[in-house]
Amino acid sequence: MKPTETSFNEMQTVKRHFFAMRNGIIADTLRHAGSPFKIIFGLNLPQLIEIAESTPHSAELATRLWNNSTTRESMLLAPMIFPREEFDAHTAAEWSSQIPTPEVADILCHRLLRHMPYSIELAVSLCESDEDMQRYTGLRLLFNIIGHNAKTALEYAERELNAQCVLTRNLATQLADEARFYLN
Repeated sequence: MKPTETSFNEMQTVKRHFFAMRNGIIADTLRHAGSPFKIIFGLNLPQLIEIAESTPHSAELATRLWNNSTTRESMLLAPMIFPREEFDAHTAAEWSSQIPTPEVADILCHRLLRHMPYSIELAVSLCESDEDMQRYTGLRLLFNIIGHNAKTALEYAERELNAQCVLTRNLATQLADEARFYLN
């Protein structure tokens, strides 16, 4: 390497991608809507997928991104690059307890949790939580694995509808409708 060339570690490279693709309009909209993240680059899902495709898939980098909980895009990218075969039930439970927004729950469930052999057990455990965001995550995960779990999905969706939770109400309604469709 020539002395004038600069090299970046994987985290710096990811952050440079975030910066290069930033969208101020989306970022401002998310901030005004009450997003809890301190740093928002305003990337959309196709952009994040593009970055994930060019980023090494490693548990270490994914964990570093997940732990960078002040940055929206870091938490969204982490489940996309965590190698599935290394994502154990303990880590899944830990990450599920740290989800700050429905968007992060949606990406985590769709990109990673639904592929895990323990997904139904995790979904049921989350649905039985006292925490609204964990129940939301459990319902979202049930939505992703409904094909073989429609009865369980319906049971927890109806249970959640009785809870009258603002965060989960729409998702529980949709899940109940979808479960009934599968069961008929």
